[in-house]
Amino acid sequence: MAWSSHYLNRTWAARFLLLALAICGIAQNRVTGSQSAVAESAALQSGTTMQCDAGLSRHSLHAAALEETSAAASKPSSDPQSTPDGMVWIPGGRFWMGTNHMEDAQPVHQVEVKGFWMDRNDVTNQEFAAFVKATGYVTIAERPLDPKEFPNLGSDELAPGSVVFTPPDHPVSLEHPLVWWSFVRGANWRHPNGPGSDLRGKAKYPVVQVAWPDAVAYAKWTGKRLPTEAEWEFAARGGRDRQDYPWGNDFRPNGKWMANTFQGHFPDHNTAEDGYSGIAPVETFPPNNYGLYDMAGNVWQWVSDWYRPDYYAELSQKGTVAVNPQGPSDSFDPQERGVAKRVQKGGSYLCTDQYCERYIAGSRGKGDPETGTNHLGFRCVREQQ
Repeated sequence: MAWSSHYLNRTWAARFLLLALAICGIAQNRVTGSQSAVAESAALQSGTTMQCDAGLSRHSLHAAALEETSAAASKPSSDPQSTPDGMVWIPGGRFWMGTNHMEDAQPVHQVEVKGFWMDRNDVTNQEFAAFVKATGYVTIAERPLDPKEFPNLGSDELAPGSVVFTPPDHPVSLEHPLVWWSFVRGANWRHPNGPGSDLRGKAKYPVVQVAWPDAVAYAKWTGKRLPTEAEWEFAARGGRDRQDYPWGNDFRPNGKWMANTFQGHFPDHNTAEDGYSGIAPVETFPPNNYGLYDMAGNVWQWVSDWYRPDYYAELSQKGTVAVNPQGPSDSFDPQERGVAKRVQKGGSYLCTDQYCERYIAGSRGKGDPETGTNHLGFRCVREQQ
């Protein structure tokens, strides 16, 4: 349901300072430091710069909905005998990971990854439907909320649903993301925007409304896995080390749109100058040098790592090249303490220089693993056989 700015300003002003930056990994906190409890406490007390919504869990958003209700690289191998269907070979190597544009993606540090296969595209609705048909799998968004996880909700408030972008019809303050995000009952991968939406004509669109465990389940079924954050970023750069985008440093080379992002006035009016006001089919925009599509914009992508804003600092302090880093052993998000987050990469069709530039190579998203949205998908990798 929609959120009025009057209601939000009156009821949620105190909570927004902690929560408004948090919807499913769009933008991030600005805190770095050690992984000690002292550093965590300091991070919570420090100010942060708002830029995009960042990883808000369904716990917070569902509570809000209820209250509103009641109130230059080597090309990949193209040998068909050695190439798994729909994948490209990423040769591996050493690169500079992170970006100076985002505080939680600093310091930029050297990383080395081994070669691996990666899906050319995000997993599509057609591919995910085949998985569900074969296994009978039910996604988290299709399951009733667990009363143990939501002990304060009545039985009639545990209906399944998920997070949906619901743009206002007029300009609004960018300080209150719940104006344009809602917990919608009945929203899931089959109905990405809620019960009135479906997948007709969208077989080749990225599947969305998929939580992290759903993505892991699909990956296991295919004999693959989710990429690490380092693998994903190395692949996204396509050999263009320390550049702003997978295609270089010019956002629109020769005036050409290279990714599906937000144009117009965020969040109320997308002029769709790139041809799309929402998600685009896979392979709509040009691939990077490795032949991978949509490594910036369109939909966010889950990776395997836990999220901590100080993880890059920890790696850098070791003074050596990080080889195949697997991420931190736990999660800490100073903007939503107590909710573990997984890293998301790539940005989405909602990213814009007015509010969120997480399509920049090296930037990071974050999200509650149990929370999907209508701008969040994934792709898989596998080792060389």
